[in-house]
Amino acid sequence: MSNIPETGRTPRVQIRLVVIQVLVFSLLLTLGGRLWYLQIRNGQEYTDEAKNNHVQQVVQPAVRGSILDARGIALADNETRLVVSASRTELMKMKDDGKGVLTRLAGVLGMKPKDVMDKVRLCDAKTPQPCWNGSPYQPIPVTDEATTQQALQIRERAEDFPGITAEPTAVRRYTAPGKANTAQVLGYLSPVTDEEITKAKDTDSPFLRSDQVGRSGIERTYDKELRGKAGVTRYEVDNLGRVIGQAAKDEAQPGANLVTSIDARVQAVAEYELNGAMKTARLETDRNTGEKYKADAGAVVVMENKTGRIVSMASQPTYDPNSWVGGISGKDYAKLTGKDSNYPLLNRAIQGQAAPGSIFKVISSTAAVNAGYPFDGDYPCPSSYSVGGQVFKNFESKGYGSISLGRALEVSCDTVFYGLAHREWQKDGGIKPKKRTNDWFYKTAHQFGLGKETGIDLPNEVRGRVPDRQWKQSFWEANKDGWCKQGKKDGDYVEKIAYENCLEGNRMRAGDSVNYSIGQGDTLVTPIQMATIYAAIANGGTLYNPTIGKAVISADGKTVQAIKPKSHGKLPMDADTRSQIDNALAGVTTRGSAAWRFGGWPQDKIPMHAKTGTAEVYGKQTTSWFVSYTEDYTIIMTIAQGGTGSGASGPAVRKIYEAMYGLDEEGGQDLKKALLPKPQTALPKIEPDGSIEAPKIEPYAPEEEEPPAEEQQLAGAPARRD
Repeated sequence: MSNIPETGRTPRVQIRLVVIQVLVFSLLLTLGGRLWYLQIRNGQEYTDEAKNNHVQQVVQPAVRGSILDARGIALADNETRLVVSASRTELMKMKDDGKGVLTRLAGVLGMKPKDVMDKVRLCDAKTPQPCWNGSPYQPIPVTDEATTQQALQIRERAEDFPGITAEPTAVRRYTAPGKANTAQVLGYLSPVTDEEITKAKDTDSPFLRSDQVGRSGIERTYDKELRGKAGVTRYEVDNLGRVIGQAAKDEAQPGANLVTSIDARVQAVAEYELNGAMKTARLETDRNTGEKYKADAGAVVVMENKTGRIVSMASQPTYDPNSWVGGISGKDYAKLTGKDSNYPLLNRAIQGQAAPGSIFKVISSTAAVNAGYPFDGDYPCPSSYSVGGQVFKNFESKGYGSISLGRALEVSCDTVFYGLAHREWQKDGGIKPKKRTNDWFYKTAHQFGLGKETGIDLPNEVRGRVPDRQWKQSFWEANKDGWCKQGKKDGDYVEKIAYENCLEGNRMRAGDSVNYSIGQGDTLVTPIQMATIYAAIANGGTLYNPTIGKAVISADGKTVQAIKPKSHGKLPMDADTRSQIDNALAGVTTRGSAAWRFGGWPQDKIPMHAKTGTAEVYGKQTTSWFVSYTEDYTIIMTIAQGGTGSGASGPAVRKIYEAMYGLDEEGGQDLKKALLPKPQTALPKIEPDGSIEAPKIEPYAPEEEEPPAEEQQLAGAPARRD
């Protein structure tokens, strides 16, 4: 028993009680403040979030607009298919990450389990195609070719296929009317990524996770117009996920239809003839090596002269854009991107760069006139031209005596342009240039639009290259160290070149200017650039931006937005020079380098102008070029490693013209058979319901005939360069 009096404990107890009271009061005060913050200060925000927790969104994808040719024929539209999709979020909840479900699904669909699993895995830097590069929260299509029986199996055995859906869905279809593939022009679609969703969140065209977006071609350029706007229905649900009401609904808005300037009939002809020209070229022998020409790539463009609109654009090798629909398979992806594919996704009309050869001479002729040399003057055309101990020859070493610039264009005399370029190089100071050089030949090329984009409404156009002094300096600075390591004064050819480039690769040498004047050396152009230039010569001098889109028409047909032609400049020549060049190019087909390919052409009815080119490429066979124009159209064709301009490309270009104008081999014309004797100006007729009724189109399939004995002899004769 304690001897301390009870009253001795009282002060301590009282102090403890006070401390406890203070703590309790502080806790109550803190809780009260937090309650005020949650219910009053941020009450509305949390109320809204709480509501959203009980709202589920259902997305109705918008129907993508169709892509039509100039007459209303669908090049790309939509069709309903049974699409089997997998929810990655549901699969990831399973112990085996859904492998069992996907294996069972593969059995039903007749696919390999690995192929199914590859399709639903997410893309990253280390994951090869096929993989899913869209949002991980969006259902991932496994196949869009499911049969009704397969879809029923999946839906009737839902317990065996959690996270798997089989629904009828509108999917993209590339129709290839009349076998007009048009792959590189149209492009393809793939799912939107989370990064794209974030970037577009605050724009006037935001993405939903279900959206498919254009990745190349006009699918990409006009994606916003074609895509439309998906519909969203918001349902109120309870905590068990049961629907208790509809909160709001935004109706889906279908995408607009894009009318292009492409004519599917001409497109089919151009594709057929390009492919045929490449096959024919492979039968010919390169006289320098004794090997058959490889003719491994090519392009053709048909353009309206007075608008810049593209009537046809084809590129080889090509591919089927339908292979991307529903997700591309690993096998198809390898075919399109593998080392042995020769890159069919590349649109060589706007992305294929090559030395232009003699088709560049219209630029050199203009440069000479602008530098003060008369077009009708006399210029020596010897069989060869010597510069600093190096001999530059005419093709087949043929000379023509003293001729005008016009005649030099007709017969494609190299030595005339060698002499002019060399003289201008000397005037500019030679190897030790003046502070202010005229550089007429390089300046004029830039004024023609080379070295920059034409402005075509297709993505990823390349600029080509004008190897002027500025380019040579920057190129030398970037490569000097490598040249100096590789170069040897007394080494082999490559080592000697590297040695010279190490010492003076930044200088404009005489050989550089001479070679450049005939479109050789480091000059690079694209078919679309040269088509734009020759169309400008035909139309009087206006450089138009090439365009494929012609009009955007709303789904209901009530709104039509025309896409008008735009110009990016004028040719740097006066009317007299243009007329003289025009006459010379007409002479190419009647008495010049292309005359042997245009015998019997009705020059009085449809005047034809042309220029041939055969460009030498180090380590490869020559590139064939043929560019031509009539009053209405310009057509250019190029075949890599295809031989000569007139030999490989010329006949195919003529056949395209014959189909467009309804001509036979003797020059007779039947307008009933003519596909497009004049440019199409009117838009397709729009019906009251917004639909566009398109005419039927038959595949282009000319009858194959045995060539006459004379032509057979020509086919076996040595090919002509220009």
